[in-house]
This record gives sequence, structure tokens and C-alpha cells, in this order.
Amino acid sequence: MNIGEAAKASGISAKMIRHYEGIGLIEESRRSAAGYRIYSNNDLHTLSFIKSSRSLGFSLDQIKQLLSQWQDRGRASSDVKALALQHIKELDDKITELSAMRNLLQNLATECHGDNRAECPILQGLEQQCGEAKAKKT
Repeated sequence: MNIGEAAKASGISAKMIRHYEGIGLIEESRRSAAGYRIYSNNDLHTLSFIKSSRSLGFSLDQIKQLLSQWQDRGRASSDVKALALQHIKELDDKITELSAMRNLLQNLATECHGDNRAECPILQGLEQQCGEAKAKKT
């Protein structure tokens, strides 16, 4: 199949497929006599694996590791599990950070009267955060 068909079948845009080839995440595709990319069912299976991994938030480096482990039938499952557990920790850290951001913004929004007053606790809170960030850098 050509790149457009592979993109449609895998749910990954043609641009991203070319990008994945360019960074070595997937092997360069075979080419037709006219120079068009040609993808096999195996290539499509690999692209679907990448899409599944991306949907779980794995980074491209992590996906490269997962692909390597997926293709190595002699690999230890403990290596795959270690990578998954590390990713879970990263997700937990991000959830904690996002929750703190949400809580701060919720508190600022609650303090805001939301009327015609010029005073705005949301903007004051953002300004305060900016000042605290500058202070940490110095």
C-alpha cells in the first residue's frame, strides 16, 4: 500500500510516518519503481503498535525501546515491565503537577468576583507566580 493508504489504515498521518522514518523509529519503506513509498502489512502492524504506544503517552525514545523489545522474542518481560513502571511514575508525577495547577487556578477563579471590577485575583495570582518564578532563578 502507498503512504496515504498506510496512513488511513494506521490512523497515523503521512507526515508523521515520514517523520518516524526520518528519525529512525521505523525502517525506511521500500520504494516503487516510480519512487513512491510502499508499505507491507508488517509495516502497518508496526505503525499500529506505535499509535497504541503514543496513545498511552510513551515518548518517542520509549517507543523505540518498546519496539526493540517487541521485535526481540528473546527479551525478558522484566525489561518491558521496568519501562512501563517508569512511565507510570512519570505519569503520576505529571498528574500531581497538573492537579496542583488546577487547584491553584480553581482557588484563583473562586476568589474572582467575575463582575465589572478592575481588581482581578486571577491576574494578581498569575503575576505573583511570575514573581516567584523569577525569584527562584536568581
